[in-house]
Amino acid sequence: MAKNANTHVEDLSKLAEDENWNVRKSVAKNANTHVEDLSKLAEDEDIDVRQSVAENANTPAEDLSKLAEDEDSYVRQSVAKNANTPAEDLSKLAEDENWNVRKSVAENANTPAEDLSKLAEDEDCGVRRSTKKNPNMPANLKKD
Repeated sequence: MAKNANTHVEDLSKLAEDENWNVRKSVAKNANTHVEDLSKLAEDEDIDVRQSVAENANTPAEDLSKLAEDEDSYVRQSVAKNANTPAEDLSKLAEDENWNVRKSVAENANTPAEDLSKLAEDEDCGVRRSTKKNPNMPANLKKD
């Protein structure tokens, strides 16, 4: 029911408080989940639930900003991939200790060119390669 795209918003709100983390995760992934419920789920104790909120295209920017500081790198990586993550949060995540997070920032089409320029010099070759595919990467820095 929580995964169903036709589930009513009211039912999703009830399911957002379910004791089972897998149910809450499914609610967090559902495109029809109300933003207030996504905000509550952004503070969930379960990493998988928070990661699903970070992946949801309807998650409010302020919640993505909070999740950008999550202790779990998978949650931060999902924030870095989200097309709605504010540029200032992408800039912070571009300096993350985890290379997977930085790589996701390098792949995000909304990452500012200045951050892409820095990531083009990253210690990790996967991060550097990802910057070349980004449409915001300055042409003069897209070296082979």
